[in-house]
Amino acid sequence: MSEAGTSEVPARILLVEDSETQALELRLLLEAHGFAVERCASAETALDHLNRSQPDLVVADYHLPGMNGDELIRQVRLSLRTRALPVLMLTGGSGGERQGLESGADAYLPKSADRDLMILRIRALLRERRPTTDGEGPGAAAFRRGRVLVIDGSATYRTFLAGVMGQDGHHVASVDGPEAALAALDAAAGDEAFDCVTVDLLGHAYDGLALCRAISQRRSGQAAGAGFHLVGIAGSDPAKDFLVEAYAAGADDVVSKTDAEVLALRVRGFVRRRLLEEDDRRIAGQFGERERAVERARAEAEAAEARARLADALERANRDLADANRQLTEAQSKLVQAAKMASLGELVAGIAHEINNPLAFILAHQGTVERLLGELPDAAPEAAARAIDKARQRVGSMRMGLTRIQDLVLNLRKFSRLDEGERALVNVPEAIETVLALIQHKLGERIAVERSFAGRAEIHCTPALLNQVVMNILGNAADAMPQGGTIRITTQSNPELDEIRISDTGPGIPDTLREKIFEPFFTTKPVGSGTGLGLAIAYSVVQAHSGSLTVETAPGGGACFVIGIPRQAASA
Repeated sequence: MSEAGTSEVPARILLVEDSETQALELRLLLEAHGFAVERCASAETALDHLNRSQPDLVVADYHLPGMNGDELIRQVRLSLRTRALPVLMLTGGSGGERQGLESGADAYLPKSADRDLMILRIRALLRERRPTTDGEGPGAAAFRRGRVLVIDGSATYRTFLAGVMGQDGHHVASVDGPEAALAALDAAAGDEAFDCVTVDLLGHAYDGLALCRAISQRRSGQAAGAGFHLVGIAGSDPAKDFLVEAYAAGADDVVSKTDAEVLALRVRGFVRRRLLEEDDRRIAGQFGERERAVERARAEAEAAEARARLADALERANRDLADANRQLTEAQSKLVQAAKMASLGELVAGIAHEINNPLAFILAHQGTVERLLGELPDAAPEAAARAIDKARQRVGSMRMGLTRIQDLVLNLRKFSRLDEGERALVNVPEAIETVLALIQHKLGERIAVERSFAGRAEIHCTPALLNQVVMNILGNAADAMPQGGTIRITTQSNPELDEIRISDTGPGIPDTLREKIFEPFFTTKPVGSGTGLGLAIAYSVVQAHSGSLTVETAPGGGACFVIGIPRQAASA
């Protein structure tokens, strides 16, 4: 606890005084020195006040109506909450100091004492007051005896003080001068630290006030109240100026050398309060640890419950996601099937056109052959020979048309077989030639096709890779060159990758559209001329092979689609 006047929050003092006049005088004195004062007129009302709020210090008159001041202090010392509270006893009668200190008061002053000395005693009590903090851990539960250091140049008096204080059960160490005293203080630490130090302020072998200041500096770096209690021993009737110097040097109390019994009582009171404070911190630490354990258990239970709720929510989300993914897969399958049907419809229409042309002149030649054969019985030999020769030419033309139809049917059978979903060894040049034959109606004579099959002849993949992907890219290339042009198909291989590059001499694809061409339903064709799924399906097929499908600018300025299939993925 900081002294009044040095802290933003003034120290709170509870004044227990039944006399209105003396209570007003003391209140004005204390408030003039920066303390916050609350007053009770009896011990009973003081106990009720302590149940509501705990001050930093109690100043109590010994003579009170009803319960006396000494009984009030005993009640305060019996309560766990207030038993370490500093108490200053005031009395106007003789012999009151013994009664006050024996009842548990920390200090005693007659009401007639100098008011400056009263303020000094109050500040000393507040200075050594150790506030209770929640963060302190539990102390040792075993009983601990007080440790006292006696500093006096007289061996006789040191022995006398050690005997008087030893009767109270304290461990007493005695030294004869500053060097030994400071060495003892430096060596004492932890459980061996001193609770109280007495120093003879009038010693002839050393400067008592200087030693008092040096000893006070030893505890200046410690927390408030953590250090020892420093008691100065003076003559039988020290002057006020000397007392002021002693308190300024760091003394917490000044006792006459001729009254050793009072000195023992004061030391006993301080050590008792010191041990009670340690017990308070130990108990508070144990309760705090228990509360922290309960909080940890509660937090763990809440965390477990939250994890369970999160797991349930995650499971529901996974189910919803699985349902959505299944619906999306079904919708995608339907879209792919629709695109395949649209592509198949276009393919069938082209093949029907390719079959219709040879079939038309086969039927026409068949009528001519029948007519010529019908004229043979009545024809002259020369005319019959010419008719037979002409019929033979027409039959040859009919054979060429039937061969063309046979090739188309054969390629269509190959195309149907290549649409299977299992991986197999696929002959790349043969598969590409089959696709070219099936879309020959789109290429016609206006589009030339250049081939360069420098890569591996066979790769391990699903037939759809060359069926659907290559056909869609070639069909788009043909649509991009309505006035004619050139399509270049090249294959190349390296130890890690097989590539198929399909480029055209069309207008190409603008940079702003290259990121969109693989999106479903995106198309640059007029409405009704395309579904926008061709390249999206091709992209998904290549991805299924852990490959890549990219587009770049061809050397002639058109578009170049690059199909890359990793060998390790293709051979899986």
